[in-house]
Amino acid sequence: MKTENNNLLMYLLCMFLLSSLNCLANNITVSNISLVNQNTAEHYIMISFDISWENSWRTSTAQNNWDAAWVFIKYRTGTGPWKHAWLNNSGHVNPAGCIIDTGLLKPDSAFHQITNPGLGLFIYRESDGTGLLSLTDVQLRWNYGANGLSENDIVDIKVNALEMVYVPEGSFYIGSGGNETSAFYKYPFTTDPYLITGEGELIVGTENENLYYSSSTYGGDRLGPIPALFPKGYKAFYCMKYEISQQGYVDFLNSLTAAQASIHFQNFGSSNRYGISVTSGVYSTTKPFVACSYINWSDLAAYLDWCGLRPLTELEFEKSCRGTLVPVPNEYAWGTTGITTNPYTLINNGAYDENISANYSTSNGNAAYNLTTPYNGSINGPLRAGIFAGNVSNIDRVTAGSTIYGIMEMSGNLLEHFVTVGNPTGRLFTGEHGNGELSTSGYADVVNWPPASSLGAGFRGGYWFYYAWYLRVSERSGAAGTDPSRYNSDGGRGGRTAP
Repeated sequence: MKTENNNLLMYLLCMFLLSSLNCLANNITVSNISLVNQNTAEHYIMISFDISWENSWRTSTAQNNWDAAWVFIKYRTGTGPWKHAWLNNSGHVNPAGCIIDTGLLKPDSAFHQITNPGLGLFIYRESDGTGLLSLTDVQLRWNYGANGLSENDIVDIKVNALEMVYVPEGSFYIGSGGNETSAFYKYPFTTDPYLITGEGELIVGTENENLYYSSSTYGGDRLGPIPALFPKGYKAFYCMKYEISQQGYVDFLNSLTAAQASIHFQNFGSSNRYGISVTSGVYSTTKPFVACSYINWSDLAAYLDWCGLRPLTELEFEKSCRGTLVPVPNEYAWGTTGITTNPYTLINNGAYDENISANYSTSNGNAAYNLTTPYNGSINGPLRAGIFAGNVSNIDRVTAGSTIYGIMEMSGNLLEHFVTVGNPTGRLFTGEHGNGELSTSGYADVVNWPPASSLGAGFRGGYWFYYAWYLRVSERSGAAGTDPSRYNSDGGRGGRTAP
């Protein structure tokens, strides 16, 4: 996550810039923030900034998708708590070459500046292209009056940006026809993947052509139905390009009250490449670019609520990996069953350009798991978020360890939390988005999200010191596993229903 920090004084038509702070994560940069064109009659102001990030793309062929920046604003008055800024649904200024889409609290309902405001914006390429995307003087309309502010309030502003990937609408398969634990299939044959063709209710059971999966300890109850409101993955959505980085999590903690932050932090020292600590109430990390471990369900839910995002479901996980392609039995996120087996050696350990200097495969899928990053080996922890992207010339999906849509580390690095179809609490999930605010005690407070106990959530994707079989796309051995504890194996990411 990238956070840009400004102090400003709003009064009548004048804005007085006091200071700025710059920090960088995940190759995305926001700079040159200013406030322009204040409208005191309608109580809004334009927030202007420059934004850029590497490895951007848009393609109208093949996967027909793009990457984007999810930009959202935090503000505070005096020494009060940070709050979420409400944006307008229109009136933003986008530079040539980009599109801006407003993400409403409830994307399927009409905009209202108080009851259904814009919680952030997606910024992405207007036409096909790849490489660095650099945009100057993006302007977002902030309805500060809707937030209860007046023209002479003194406020601090933070502009936050996360890299996201667009997953387009369309039918797709769940299950691969392989031998993964509790994999989905079309009853009665375990070798038949199940085709999802819409967002309607799914019947689970032992009648021909129903969705089903085999019994296992943490695979789920094999009951249903899966309601129509449960996000299936057919409808277009955005997924975070990377797992949450340690700097991203630190930015989150530093935007909470002391009491709220304490709920979502536990001191684990510096083991397994974990670098987060707190001094005099300020959180920092020695490994800002490394994926953040020790995130339990409660932590992830709070982070996503704070961002104005939402959890993804395990069905959306499979869509994010293979897209509309016919499944390969026992495949990993990069679409093959081949995976590198030799331990990696790192160069620029812990830096923004941390990379693999030895045993990076140029033919098989690259991933962090027990053979490449073994426990008590030379690395002994998760890798930099996005480390495999751009590692060698002419890189492809397989060697990048990428999903079909360009999402990174869906197989390996850290185990990730998703909403499960395997118990009644998970099936109640309706895909509501976070509103940018947590409860006073610091928890996510969105209707029908799995609670802090993690009942209704589970794990997919494998992690840095576990076996290769756990990294398979359709592996569901932990899909309905409930565990509120924090472990060095657990991280996460989220997403959002597309506008």
